[in-house]
Amino acid sequence: MKNIKYVGCDDATLDLFESQYVLPEGMCYNSYVLLGEARVAVMDAVDARCCEEWLKKVEEILGNRKPDYLVCHHMEPDHSGSINAFLTKYPETIVLCSKQATVMAAQFGIDIKNLQVVAEGQVIDLGGQTLQFVAAPMIHWPEVMMSYCPEEQVLFSADAFGKFGVYHADEDDWACEARRYYFNIVGKYGAQVANLLKKLADKPITTIAPLHGYMLEGEKKDEALRLYNIWSTYGVETEGVLVAYASIHGNTAKAAQQLAEILKTKGAGKVAITDLTRDDMAEAIEDAFRMDKLVLCCATYDGDIFPPMHMFLHKLRLKGYQNRRVALVENGSWAPQAVRIMKEMLAACKNIEIVEPTLTIRGALKPEQSAQLETLADALLA
Repeated sequence: MKNIKYVGCDDATLDLFESQYVLPEGMCYNSYVLLGEARVAVMDAVDARCCEEWLKKVEEILGNRKPDYLVCHHMEPDHSGSINAFLTKYPETIVLCSKQATVMAAQFGIDIKNLQVVAEGQVIDLGGQTLQFVAAPMIHWPEVMMSYCPEEQVLFSADAFGKFGVYHADEDDWACEARRYYFNIVGKYGAQVANLLKKLADKPITTIAPLHGYMLEGEKKDEALRLYNIWSTYGVETEGVLVAYASIHGNTAKAAQQLAEILKTKGAGKVAITDLTRDDMAEAIEDAFRMDKLVLCCATYDGDIFPPMHMFLHKLRLKGYQNRRVALVENGSWAPQAVRIMKEMLAACKNIEIVEPTLTIRGALKPEQSAQLETLADALLA
């Protein structure tokens, strides 16, 4: 791709994305320069944290040329935070964005003098290179669009096909952090993603250039498309069970751990277990969507459920959790309420099958209740 140059930046010191998602290796903000024979388009800006570095990279690529267009696929601040600085340096640049993006630009204090609204199917000719615009509303904001360069067979995919981490992080395992990113950032909008994939089906795509994570080519691109088809339809990626527990004094945790071992011996496939009081909530959400079965083990707390479980179920509902089988275990020393409340929260999710019987523990799991764990495991796997 001699006509497309990468000018993105790594933000290795960022510890939380959107102030909530843990970043063990930071984050990257991607930007590209498309060099046409007659005109130049810069594809997206970056977060203000990396503004100076980005402007220097753009200048080095441009050489004696000036940018004709700045394409803004997405107006979230991690991609629009440097637009004002860019337009100060290159005031003649025409900004290309969707109509909705113009409203958002004003809301974020972005001052655009030269503006051209682009819509679905519109084409910009750069001379030997063209950009075809593809509307992608609610992936994951309403103003989002993508663009396709047919000469290079490159899709500039905005936040779709992104991942957590700096550019070269997890090069051999794209899916690990892409999955956590998808279900926590984009996951609620599976229907919109599925519709987008249908629109793109007739376009030959050699490279996907997202706004986060590295460019996808060859087998990695094919795998990304395969997984997005599963994820966007809330299908099952991995046959298995996530056992998620919220334990106050450790007794609910012991029951969950025992149940996980029983499930393994019964051939449940992949069995993952997560402590909702300590483990990364975003990873728990990822695993819940990844597998076809879920076990929730929760202590009763103040006549409700222990807050870490409440947050987990709240986020599952928020992200559109659906099409899964769920088994429930509650603990309560004098007035167990967790099963009832978990059922009520799950009722807002589509196509959730609650497995019967549920299990109630009073304090510590009694030796004779091991048989009940066996029964619950059999019912879940039936």
